[in-house]
Amino acid sequence: MDILDEVTTLSSHILSSGLIPQKASTDATHIAIAAIHKMDFLMTWNCRHLANAVIAIEINKICQDLELTCPVICTPEVLMGDEKYDY
Repeated sequence: MDILDEVTTLSSHILSSGLIPQKASTDATHIAIAAIHKMDFLMTWNCRHLANAVIAIEINKICQDLELTCPVICTPEVLMGDEKYDY
């Protein structure tokens, strides 16, 4: 399967921001695929680069700059409402 040019462009923007290191370029591509294909959620156990609230906020800004909607990036527990927070 071919990777769309839009996926490559978004992935490059994410990597050039420094939010995700070059050695984790597949993580940037994962986000780009989800955004380009208009997925509502990107579910992952990768909390270092993907399900990381600080990084996700900045990635959302990159997507918005390119007139894209970033999916909600979260762990399966958060998506299913099983994660309990003690505020």
